[in-house]
Amino acid sequence: MANPILPPDHEQESLPEDSFFSHLIELRSRLIKALLCVIAIFAVLCIYPGTGAVYDFVAKPMIDSLPAGNRMIATGVITPFLVPLKVTLLLAFMIGLPYVLYQAWAFIAPGLYRHEKQLAMPLVLSSTLLFFFGMAFCYYVVFHTVFHFIAMVSPESINFAPDIEAYLGFVMTMFLAFGVTFEVPIVVVVLVSTGIVAADKLKAMRGYVIVGAFVVAAIVTPPDVMSQLLLAIPLCLLFELGLFAARFVKVRNLDREEPQE
Repeated sequence: MANPILPPDHEQESLPEDSFFSHLIELRSRLIKALLCVIAIFAVLCIYPGTGAVYDFVAKPMIDSLPAGNRMIATGVITPFLVPLKVTLLLAFMIGLPYVLYQAWAFIAPGLYRHEKQLAMPLVLSSTLLFFFGMAFCYYVVFHTVFHFIAMVSPESINFAPDIEAYLGFVMTMFLAFGVTFEVPIVVVVLVSTGIVAADKLKAMRGYVIVGAFVVAAIVTPPDVMSQLLLAIPLCLLFELGLFAARFVKVRNLDREEPQE
């Protein structure tokens, strides 16, 4: 006799498959919405202020450090068109990042536990702000200091005129490095709040973190002491900030949490 509570066998077999395809359809919908948002912002930036103005803003720290009369160069045929376009697309993605993260949150939120939802949204917002702060610190402090230092120590026999494509690669690498570096407090808070690592144990590892910070800075930054210090020192300070914030975080016992109905 069939169980009146459960659906027929053929319907039971189709449920997981239907659920899988419904998730794929929703994921596609979320991705399309995020992509359309970035494309719309990109189109607006191309119209105003224009790709040239966007690139000039990104290149301003380098332009200010060049000797009088020097300008950046473009060695490729279409590089003067393509590089400002890439910079504008990157800026469009950064402006649309909150909406992109919202779409990601809307997709994964139904499958989270109650305690995960309470923790996830503040972490998403704070991590986004910290990433922007990292990029701003890199642009306004690091670039200004490093470029002037390089221009100052360059021999007079060298015509210092960087290529715009190489500059774009350097800028994107540094933005990513400092954006990720400013996420350190979030990582510390997550480790402590989930009970993976105790705060006291992280404090005991402070010496290893300092050494690791300088190793990471030596790998991801140019081979000059100034830029390495400007990454390693904030990394250490942000680790201490994470330890301070972890004092106010309640450690959760995940085994006792129940899914939200």
